[in-house]
Amino acid sequence: MMRVSFVALCVVALAVVIYSSETRTAEAKTCNPTKLLPCMSALTSSSPPSTSCCSRLKEQQPCLCGYIKNPALKQYVDNPNGKRVASTCGVPYPKC
Repeated sequence: MMRVSFVALCVVALAVVIYSSETRTAEAKTCNPTKLLPCMSALTSSSPPSTSCCSRLKEQQPCLCGYIKNPALKQYVDNPNGKRVASTCGVPYPKC
């Protein structure tokens, strides 16, 4: 009886690990900084973000910390305009 319980526990643990890695892979595929191109004028000037920009920013919200950690993208996201755009769009600025 104990052996069956141990095997069942191992199967459940394996399923959790597989599901977790699939979820991370799926999330990683959705991170695409080019989707934020509608935000470029708002991020580089004082112009207000468009509705398209806000929509895309909300979609990319889970990716923002990764963008901030990327030296090529940090200058666009981690600056006063980036914080203004996030605030205007109702997207909480991440604490990475």
